[in-house]
Amino acid sequence: MADENQGSDDDIDMAAAMAEIEAEEAKKKAAAAPADDDTDMAAAMAEIEAEEAKKKAPAPAAGTEVATGGGTAVKKEAVYDVPVEISVMLGKADLRVHQLLKLGRGAVVELDRKTDEPVEVYADNILIARGEVIVTEEDHLGVTLSEIVRSLFTRSA
Repeated sequence: MADENQGSDDDIDMAAAMAEIEAEEAKKKAAAAPADDDTDMAAAMAEIEAEEAKKKAPAPAAGTEVATGGGTAVKKEAVYDVPVEISVMLGKADLRVHQLLKLGRGAVVELDRKTDEPVEVYADNILIARGEVIVTEEDHLGVTLSEIVRSLFTRSA
């Protein structure tokens, strides 16, 4: 019986964490998009939903490890096995469609960054770090992290 309650607590905690993530993404979209009433309303609704999810989240059981992110208790074990897409932004280029169609094997696309500039590391489209590109011993590309970016989702020390 206790196991059934434990599963529902994890679902509520994950719902609160997901609502918080959605609210942050809505804020970012609102900041990037031109100001209009629909965008502002969507961001406001996402914030309200995140606050409601925080209020509904029950207190963790005694002896349970928790991490607090923005006041929401999230059990660490509940998120350890969640897959996360990591991407590295080497740079950007603006091309017209006719230029894109002309690309072929051996074509070079010039990016807007220099080779010595740090690259940005994203986890599910959220900037988490900056670093330098390296070549590993097996001739794979890698990134050496030089800076961890503080965000809403990192715990303050």
